[in-house]
Amino acid sequence: MLQQDYFLRLIREFFAALQRALEKNEIEDRTKAIHELYEQYVGPYDFYQNATIDQVMTDIKRYPEDQRIQRLEMLAELYYTEAGLRVPPFSEHLYNQAYLLFRFIDTHSGVYSIERREKIEKLEKILNIEK
Repeated sequence: MLQQDYFLRLIREFFAALQRALEKNEIEDRTKAIHELYEQYVGPYDFYQNATIDQVMTDIKRYPEDQRIQRLEMLAELYYTEAGLRVPPFSEHLYNQAYLLFRFIDTHSGVYSIERREKIEKLEKILNIEK
């Protein structure tokens, strides 16, 4: 129970930190803050920037099973957020990574999220994905 409470607090802290990162005035400051969030909450920034979805899914197994979906959601949010700060083709890569993770989470989490569904639909438009 304590471990679950700790992890729920960690998730809240992550989303609060992500919001603070987005409130920074300078793009460089936002980017740096996002890089730090990768390191703090999911793992090495350099790995996740170059990893395929298969590599991400393999790496996420280092976390306890009951934390994996939430860790993937944190990563999807980081990809999605960082993509908005980048230019193509790098932004497209990040949007695609976010899309694939959001879709996986949507089908495996057991929790319906309107916000997640809206992001999936937005990403389908950005990436020109037909339903």
